[in-house]
Amino acid sequence: MNRVYVCSCFGITDKQVKEHAAAGACTPRQIASATKAGTDCGSCVRTIQGLLGRGACPRRELLEKGEAAAALTAGPAPLLAEAA
Repeated sequence: MNRVYVCSCFGITDKQVKEHAAAGACTPRQIASATKAGTDCGSCVRTIQGLLGRGACPRRELLEKGEAAAALTAGPAPLLAEAA
């Protein structure tokens, strides 16, 4: 398996970023909250932005529909660490 590290400081891969994005993280800040990626040297933030893209954000869509804010504050579901 080929691992592409997005954040060298914390060993976060592109797969992990994509999994958190699929779980609802829409911004680099939300990825940082879940993984710490982007909180040390910051050189990975642009890469994370690129991985997140400009696609639809489930949280933003909920806000636009007027859904309960409680659904937005729960944060992305915790992910299991990658198998070595």
